[in-house]
Amino acid sequence: MDAKQAIESAMNSGLTVLNKYVSDLDDADLMERPGPGCNCLAWQLGHLIAAESSLVNIVCPGQGAVLPEGFAEKHAKDQCGVDDPAQFLSRDEYLKLYDQVRVASKKALAELPAERLDEPAPERFRSIFPTMGSVFLLIASHPMMHAGQFVPVRRRKGKPVVI
Repeated sequence: MDAKQAIESAMNSGLTVLNKYVSDLDDADLMERPGPGCNCLAWQLGHLIAAESSLVNIVCPGQGAVLPEGFAEKHAKDQCGVDDPAQFLSRDEYLKLYDQVRVASKKALAELPAERLDEPAPERFRSIFPTMGSVFLLIASHPMMHAGQFVPVRRRKGKPVVI
């Protein structure tokens, strides 16, 4: 397995876990917050989608998925306190959009020459993610950074353990 295959495998694993946690939640469940000070699950899904598209565009300009007008703004940090369901998509819409974003991300990774993975990341990321490859690993692991926040909602709703 080479580096690009390892990154793609991590991308698949992270999204698989997130999809399992969301698979039996309904739109009302997505409006739940895992705990005080946490963002609702719908906002988190939108944040993951918007962040991935943005990260791909930063490291591979023009290759990130095009998001619906205003999507990124609705899922920006300053919007995390919004509790109006009308401001969010349905679960199925989020999952469909995430699939489109992930297809674009994998295509960008596939088309990136392997030697570029060792190149320095854009300056603003270098202190934590020093190389282009590490930015792609961030894309791969980002769903796992949020997946644990879905569990408290699942437990409160009496959902089964899925992983």
